[in-house]
Amino acid sequence: MSKEATKGSIEATAHDFGGNPLYPHPPRSIDFVSARSRSKLRAAIVQSCPRVPGVYGMVDHHGELIYVGKSKSLRSRLLSYFADSNSGEKGGRIVRKARMIQWETQPSEFASLLREQQLIRRFTPQWNVQGVPKRQRPVYLCLGRRPAMFFVTAKPPKECTAVEGPFYGQARMKLAVDALNKVFLLRDCSNKQLFHFADQMDLFEMTYRPGCLRLETETCLGPCAAGCSHEQYDRAVNAAESFMDGFNNEPLVYIQDSFERAIENRQYELAGRHHETLKSLQYVDRKLTLLNSARRQYTFIYGVEGFDGLGIWYLIHSGEIADMMPAPTPATLANPRWVSKAEDRLSQWNGATKNRLDRGHGPYPHTLAIVASWFRKNRRELKERTFLPVDALSALEKSTTPRNGKTKIA
Repeated sequence: MSKEATKGSIEATAHDFGGNPLYPHPPRSIDFVSARSRSKLRAAIVQSCPRVPGVYGMVDHHGELIYVGKSKSLRSRLLSYFADSNSGEKGGRIVRKARMIQWETQPSEFASLLREQQLIRRFTPQWNVQGVPKRQRPVYLCLGRRPAMFFVTAKPPKECTAVEGPFYGQARMKLAVDALNKVFLLRDCSNKQLFHFADQMDLFEMTYRPGCLRLETETCLGPCAAGCSHEQYDRAVNAAESFMDGFNNEPLVYIQDSFERAIENRQYELAGRHHETLKSLQYVDRKLTLLNSARRQYTFIYGVEGFDGLGIWYLIHSGEIADMMPAPTPATLANPRWVSKAEDRLSQWNGATKNRLDRGHGPYPHTLAIVASWFRKNRRELKERTFLPVDALSALEKSTTPRNGKTKIA
């Protein structure tokens, strides 16, 4: 539902947020207010915006969506942009450019977080990724391409040996990637480079020269110059993958040792470079530890109640949102057809999550960081609102709803 909430509003139309694949209920409406002045825009917010969870967008006079945010109380959050204390901060600068503010309610704060991430990925609003001090564009650490190497990218390709993130800071991640490729002896050259492994067959005897000095300095296995076999390179890739999985701290040990040797030899400029690289790798290691902990521990259903009765059961598999369905209610539990469909869905979930060693990478891999951060900050939710698919299936067959691994009569 769109509306103009103030008498002095300009002609405008709400920006289409698009579909929400992480929301199993009917689509939610978008409301908006528009005005030429900050005072009228604020008055419209006071009059129209509810105190419920949701996402919001700031639209400029060109009709461009310039910022997306979320809140567990939309009205309170939007009014904070107009506070005098915020006039010189990011919020004050954003609202000065806005001519329309729109919002879409969500049933919970967790649903708002997921929707916000989805909208930022879809629209990349200007003030979410640039023009804001200390805000950096997210990138993903990837191990892939052929022959495999470490690289960073804003949008990971579909076929990769391993992908983790998001990480922040292009310069910091570039240092980390350079170090990782050298420690694991992986290439860092262009895919246009011709590669030739030692175990490849040739019609004629040929001598291959490396395209760079890394083979000579023993920091690359040299797949461009028959410096290694396929098997040798694959072993190096497996070691690199174990670092991504959190089981190999070789890069940190290697750079730490290099730093200490440089200090001992009074090579202070070299030591400074090693120190910067070490800080980058420590950041990557801390983030990988958090993400891999979530992958190993978080496989369950997370039942989230909705303020409007539209609760959601999220299937979290290896730390990622894998699927979702409407949470049962007394009305739906009294409907045999709904219960039968829900039992089929839960049986699928139970089968899909039996392999607890699965690294995930389902349809929504970008949700891993949100899930990991959410449960790190909300330990009580982890204890009180998560349960296994098999428990949910058993409870549903008895027309009950699970709570904290037990069942409760609906």
